[in-house]
Amino acid sequence: MVEPGATFRASTEIIAASSPQAKGRVERNHGTHQDRLIKKMRRKQIASYQAANQYLEQEYLPQHNRRFARAAAKSEDYHGRMPTARELQEIFRLETERTISNDWVIRHESRWLQLHPRQRRYGPTQSKALVCEWEQGTIQVYYRGERIAFSELKEPMQKAVAPRRPAIRAMVTNRPDSEHPWRQRYQTMKPWPSEADARPPLVGMRPSASP
Repeated sequence: MVEPGATFRASTEIIAASSPQAKGRVERNHGTHQDRLIKKMRRKQIASYQAANQYLEQEYLPQHNRRFARAAAKSEDYHGRMPTARELQEIFRLETERTISNDWVIRHESRWLQLHPRQRRYGPTQSKALVCEWEQGTIQVYYRGERIAFSELKEPMQKAVAPRRPAIRAMVTNRPDSEHPWRQRYQTMKPWPSEADARPPLVGMRPSASP
């Protein structure tokens, strides 16, 4: 309940252009134009892009601005400053993360880049390097937020290959044939000739020295 004689004070605040309130205001303004402009173009029987642009620039926008435009209370410009060329260069670039190998080499677009850190007291230990590429083909590499020098390798460095061990030859066992004495039963085996049987017979010699 409002007491009699009470006064209200309106507070003024700045609405940023990127806020939801400002975006809603812009969308409502666009909706108004889409509704009014289409109806007025139909009444004037405009059916081509050239005639529509001519009507928009010569009649519709001047009438709309004369009716709704308001002069600014102050002449100060509250727009944000224009970004510098360096800031724009940092924005309009392609950034890609690449893993650093133990020899400080990264691979980017089938290219091998050898990094040259200022200090080699510590290893990369699979750290990430940020490769920045611009439209004109310029490439810069950043490691831990700092720009690092690099050189391109013509061919990737070949890793040392350990000498191969000689292949182990398979042992081949010669199995005797089926007719070999080892494969026959002992009952059917023929006795081997003794040394006496193997000697040639003595012809013309007496077995003893007695006459």
